[in-house]
Amino acid sequence: MSGCCDTGQGAGTDPDLYMEAALDVPPAPEAVRAELKDRLIPLRGGFFEMGTRQSRFPEDYDSPRRKVKLSPFSISATACTNADYARFVEATGYRTVAEREGWSYVFHLLLDDPAAHPVSPPGLRWWRKVKGACWFAPEGPGSDVAGRADHPVVHVAWFDALAYCSWAGLALPTEAQWEFAARGGLARKKFPWGNEMMPDGTPAMNTWQGRFPTENTEEDGYLGTAPVTAFAPNGYGLYNACGNVWEWARDRYAPHPPKGPFPLRDPGGAPDGYARVQRGGSYLCHVSYCDRYHVHSRTRNDPDSSTGNSGFRVACEGP
Repeated sequence: MSGCCDTGQGAGTDPDLYMEAALDVPPAPEAVRAELKDRLIPLRGGFFEMGTRQSRFPEDYDSPRRKVKLSPFSISATACTNADYARFVEATGYRTVAEREGWSYVFHLLLDDPAAHPVSPPGLRWWRKVKGACWFAPEGPGSDVAGRADHPVVHVAWFDALAYCSWAGLALPTEAQWEFAARGGLARKKFPWGNEMMPDGTPAMNTWQGRFPTENTEEDGYLGTAPVTAFAPNGYGLYNACGNVWEWARDRYAPHPPKGPFPLRDPGGAPDGYARVQRGGSYLCHVSYCDRYHVHSRTRNDPDSSTGNSGFRVACEGP
């Protein structure tokens, strides 16, 4: 298992069917597409150093640093919310992978009776395979997103994020775009605000505090997801670039190209491979297990896999 959320879900289902469903959603009216694009933050792009000097997890391939040049692009200030996704589903009737498969992964402490659900995947005792868990029922039947309209939508597979983008006329950010934006203009820093995990002793993101995976002291105020505008934005105006939920990137997961003498220009990931990149960490990240809540951190998951700590934000080329 190369990533802390590497779950794999759509066993036996042809992924081409999920891709077809994602690309076949009817487009939103032009006025809606214009409105959604107007929400994005335009960034000029330019040169930046991607990655870190030395990774704690060599298999994540987030080191060494490499120079990258990006063209102008725009990106959303927040992850896609439950309200955003509900609007999309109401307009299109789209059904997510979790809905089609009939289940998704839920963190055990979010369940009233964890023992009622099987441990899955094997060896990761904090995940439970919950029948009926999906974006509008995050903890399974009987749960809902009432009071969580401004929380990030979760239980969305990469294909489900792609479907939203198809409707909205937008795209998932490339991994390079995501990291450039997450850094907020700071170079060689671990977090969007600097190098201290808790500046002035105050939580600046939604991660795990306490003993993972059995005790969360909730020092940051949250056991599960937080509102998408919780905590202060970075220098570019992005909220929760680290922590809260893992965010899907457009790229296929693979080692980066060898570091060379010239900057990479608008890298878009590997040309082939099944798994996709996720960035930013989540409310389950902790130094004892998944110390991947930094701006350079990356993990992977299959595009047909959904979990209760995975979401996405959107982007587009140009200002």
